[in-house]
Amino acid sequence: MNLNKVFIVGRLTADPQIRSTASGQQVLSIGVATNRVWYDKNKVKQEAADFHNVVIWGKQAEVVSKFLTKGSLIFVEGRLQTRSWTDKQGQSRRTTEVIAERIQLGPKAGAPRRGEAAPSASAPAPASDKENNPEVPIINVEDEIKPEDLDF
Repeated sequence: MNLNKVFIVGRLTADPQIRSTASGQQVLSIGVATNRVWYDKNKVKQEAADFHNVVIWGKQAEVVSKFLTKGSLIFVEGRLQTRSWTDKQGQSRRTTEVIAERIQLGPKAGAPRRGEAAPSASAPAPASDKENNPEVPIINVEDEIKPEDLDF
């Protein structure tokens, strides 16, 4: 059995810029930064960031371009794809990208985290279960995206 599956949770490195192919298909290329933390043999904290090129097609591309900005958290499930081309100077080039099959948007900026009450100057009103446990929509390639599916 062969498997080509990638899961990335990270932050957008720039504001998304959607474009269309010659056939009219929407496509979005974004950078996603992930970080990792570890301790070396001297117990000194080390940190490193990795940067991933992600390609998102169709309705998912529209959603990302509409609702996310630089620094927004995103979950991407997809597959790796390597493509090759020759640049204008005749040099052979290669790049490996994550082709998104499913995305999940991170929490809306300023929204309370799960189990936290929203900040308020006055006494807080009882919150509904949905407010205390905000659900972030999961968007599948096959799904039609409807405004009521989005939690913000």
